[in-house]
Amino acid sequence: MSTASTAANNAGETAKEAIREARKAASAASGNLEADLQALRDEFARLADQVAGIVAGPGSAAWRRAKASIDDAVAEAEDKGREAASAVREVSGHFVDAIDESIKTRPYTTLAIVAGIAFLFGATWRR
Repeated sequence: MSTASTAANNAGETAKEAIREARKAASAASGNLEADLQALRDEFARLADQVAGIVAGPGSAAWRRAKASIDDAVAEAEDKGREAASAVREVSGHFVDAIDESIKTRPYTTLAIVAGIAFLFGATWRR
């Protein structure tokens, strides 16, 4: 045999050996991967059990109490908001009535007050 054929044979054997080594490494890695996946599945199952325990146990009662308290606070805030809006409407109605009455009873005084307010507003707006 020639040196070229010997080198080719050696290269072929080396390639076959490299392939065997790669297969062994892939097999070992897939075994590790399967073990890791199983550990991950077990961890998720344990976590799901813990969450179910929290939802079904005393945590659920605490959650319901907290939610009820929040709902009560929101309802109370809505009631106070309605009361405040009603009060603002009432005050604005009284203010408009007072201005109408002032215009009817003292038109020149009301006009002078409006002119003074307009002057002050114009002076501050300018600066």
